[in-house]
Amino acid sequence: MQLSFLEALEEGPLVFDGAIGTQLYERGIYINKSFDDANLSRQELVETIHEEYLEAGADVLTTNTFGSNRIKLESHGLEDKVEAINRQGVEIARDVAGDAAYVAGSIGPTGLSQAAFDGDERETVLDVYREQARHLLEAGIELVALETFRQIDEIEVALEAVREVLDEADRDLPVVAQMAFDEEETTGDGSTPERVVSQLTEWGADVVGANCMEGPSIIYDVVEKMIGRDVPIIAQPNAGYPRKVDERLVYMATPEYFGVYGRRLIELGCAAVGGCCGTGPEHVERVAGAARMRGGGRVHVEKREEPAEEDSDDEGVEPVPPEERTELGSKIMRVWRDRVLADPADRPDVSREDFVVSVEVNPPSGLDPYGAIEKAQMLVDGGADVVNTSDGPRAKAVMDNMAFGKLMSEQLDNEVIIHVCGRDRNLLGMQSKLLGAHISDLHNLCVITGDPPKVGDYPHATAVFDLDSIGILRMVSNLNRGLDPAGKSIDGKTNFFCATGAEPGAKDYEREIRRLEKKKEAGANFVMTQPVYDSRLLEQFLSDIEHLEMPVLVGLLPLASYRNAEFLHNEIPGMSVPQEIRDRMEAAGSGPEARREGVEIAQETLMQIKDDVVGAYFMPPFGRYEAALEILECIPGYDAPPTRN
Repeated sequence: MQLSFLEALEEGPLVFDGAIGTQLYERGIYINKSFDDANLSRQELVETIHEEYLEAGADVLTTNTFGSNRIKLESHGLEDKVEAINRQGVEIARDVAGDAAYVAGSIGPTGLSQAAFDGDERETVLDVYREQARHLLEAGIELVALETFRQIDEIEVALEAVREVLDEADRDLPVVAQMAFDEEETTGDGSTPERVVSQLTEWGADVVGANCMEGPSIIYDVVEKMIGRDVPIIAQPNAGYPRKVDERLVYMATPEYFGVYGRRLIELGCAAVGGCCGTGPEHVERVAGAARMRGGGRVHVEKREEPAEEDSDDEGVEPVPPEERTELGSKIMRVWRDRVLADPADRPDVSREDFVVSVEVNPPSGLDPYGAIEKAQMLVDGGADVVNTSDGPRAKAVMDNMAFGKLMSEQLDNEVIIHVCGRDRNLLGMQSKLLGAHISDLHNLCVITGDPPKVGDYPHATAVFDLDSIGILRMVSNLNRGLDPAGKSIDGKTNFFCATGAEPGAKDYEREIRRLEKKKEAGANFVMTQPVYDSRLLEQFLSDIEHLEMPVLVGLLPLASYRNAEFLHNEIPGMSVPQEIRDRMEAAGSGPEARREGVEIAQETLMQIKDDVVGAYFMPPFGRYEAALEILECIPGYDAPPTRN
């Protein structure tokens, strides 16, 4: 993993796995046996459960060591296997997780009575927890997970022991501490959610939460009282309350129901969500889908390494070089190589021949595409290299952009870029769209995650987000090598040339850079930025991504008015309009004067950064497409537009 657990937690909600004990029970290990001993006696079964959780989308795999303290194991006659069981539990999870997930060392309660935690036995309990924590740490865990504690005094002892072991080893692993609440929303000793958060944070927990005992509804009510107290919150409910059916315990919450609450918990503000007793990979898969909607969760389409020459066709074929995939790809890579990367002393002046222009023309919301196509024709005649068309921007219901893009390409006799987002399609639908785009000769893509439905016309529509932008890029990369997401041959290969979005003004700038690094690794060929109004901000961004060696089209959205500038600055994520620019727009007034000022501002920005980018990506406001051509008049070789607004 490139990020530490706590760094990843800040980037978006993480998905913990589900139950291990009840999964072992359902697969034949009876309830009176030690589930922890399965690490030694049924290693392959434990490994299979971890693998299924990883495949379901879990970011964190929890070791099968919940009851692996000396006191618990003694009841099964296994007290001499404390070290072996804990170490083997970590090794199994570690082998499965690889670089795709974090491994959490699970520590559960001893089962002793309240008197053991504040009397003469306290030191003995401390030793028990120190012993287990030491074995887990030495075996290679990345975080500690204290789970299902009912007595606040016991979890205090456990936290003290874990912190001592970490200090002794000079390690700074994060500690997740969770307590179990009943339907009265209190722990076994009557502690409230508010007290639990306060005390566990004071005692050194990095993440605090609730797990087990009850189903999603009650856990939701519990963690709602924990949110907003300056510590990340985790929730891992049971799959409802168990019933006994034919002498077996059956948990009643379906994966669908569990997924609904997974989404609600994430929307509530939980930093991590997983499952406890009764949950399985299907429950976790639903939570992972909800996490991806909020920019978290692990991408399912795994990156494949480039094949060796001797690999068979099933391992993929050599992709077409980016510069040979499309005419747009050819020009971008040529301009990148010959102008942008050239020594400044030898760099040619920017002109039409070595500057790439893309203008956004979006599909209509009705049935008539020809008005938009007429505007696109004007743009191509005026010098645009390519028209790009978005995929339901701002979650609006519009004409399918692939059908619109195909028609526009035919009418214009010119390449187009179609945007592809993950909001509306599951993995199967996404693969179908991409294969359809290929046979429709739509080979230029701009891959994005997409806006959630709640910002659009139908806020209650279901979002899918099986894949975020990184996952889609990995799928495209596989298709370009002749493979579907399962690694099977598609009897040929696609030749997509892929853009990805970036926000130079992102609020969490470091996260934006890290995600762009992942997008490059996943297969992105060039960057199309959000609109930029501050050339200094773009220069910093270009400097910070220089190591990625990616061509950049700078986003330009000419301001239409002072109100428009204020809206973009205050209400659109990733947009930053400097105060001096907003002051200029306010002074310009409204109407044509304001629009002319907006064009001049865009021209000034473009002239300041033109040498360091391969071109520009124009997003004309309110359908005023002529503004894009007016801006281009500052680039030698571009003719004035045929009409003016």
